[in-house]
Amino acid sequence: MRTQEESGRRLKVSFILNGRRVEVLTRPNARLLDVLRDDLGLTGTKEGCGIGECGACTVLLDGEAVNSCLVLAGQVEGREVVTIEGLEQPGPEGPRLHPVQQSFIDKHAVQCGFCTPGMILSAVALLAKNPHPSREQIREAISGNLCRCTGYVSIVDAIEEASRRLAAELAGDRAGEARPGHGGAV
Repeated sequence: MRTQEESGRRLKVSFILNGRRVEVLTRPNARLLDVLRDDLGLTGTKEGCGIGECGACTVLLDGEAVNSCLVLAGQVEGREVVTIEGLEQPGPEGPRLHPVQQSFIDKHAVQCGFCTPGMILSAVALLAKNPHPSREQIREAISGNLCRCTGYVSIVDAIEEASRRLAAELAGDRAGEARPGHGGAV
């Protein structure tokens, strides 16, 4: 429940962030970007343009890629937000990178890194909806994320590779389910 404190200067917002419920007191006019970076210390979400043009501040809001600079904090009440910090996945030897993150590294899709968190989250949203996108669909999905370093070829290659990796993981999970006593890939 969203409430303004008696002073009228703070807004209480409760939402799920990277799988955990959080409650934040923030300015009534704070953007989600401000809450993530300033109030919660999650600096993986970057501020580029501040007007929704560059995509550096992209996060997932209920599974959709959004520019957090355009979302008021009060709009996330009761909703689910995932940032780049929330993509880490459990693995048999401990936490591991999300397949999209690993593919960006393996395909050299990271240069200066400023656009990378937003680009990765846009790719995660795409692959959740369309596990086998064409190169054109990938380009369309990341069209709101500007990169001044890579020329996008390595980024598109990385997202294609992530699509293959996710499909292989899903196939491994299904194979593990089909054989009692054998766990699938995580």
